[in-house]
Amino acid sequence: MPFLTRILPLFLVSWLLTFTLASLFHSQYVVNQLVNVGVVVGFSDRASLTLDDWLGLLPTYGAIIAVALAIAFFVTVKLNKKVQKYSTQLFIIAGIVAFAIVLIATESIMNIHIIAGARGWGFYMQLFAGAVGGYTFSQLTKAARNPKKCDV
Repeated sequence: MPFLTRILPLFLVSWLLTFTLASLFHSQYVVNQLVNVGVVVGFSDRASLTLDDWLGLLPTYGAIIAVALAIAFFVTVKLNKKVQKYSTQLFIIAGIVAFAIVLIATESIMNIHIIAGARGWGFYMQLFAGAVGGYTFSQLTKAARNPKKCDV
């Protein structure tokens, strides 16, 4: 029961932030590629595209991110029992590794980019979204354990 009441809400918050950033980075990468070839994209079009991408990517990319982060964070929790001193760094690395594995594996297996915004510098922005997710989960779990000693 502690998992459902304590850990799952923290995971969902970090996943939602991670997915939202990944979707935002994807959308802006795609828009910037259009701008680079001369297409004029206004702010309202950018905002509309970003929202449409968020809603469209949620059932697929959102689910993939949730599974990847769940596995990465589970492994990190187990590893963290032995190396507590580097808890935050381990979760940040776990988020980065989760995204790297998903993006590289899907490209290698299917020979396509699962996310158009994960090409070029967009790949590193996806990894950054994973890092933010790992950091967020780390800080939320620390805050849940020690409400008075949290860094958030």
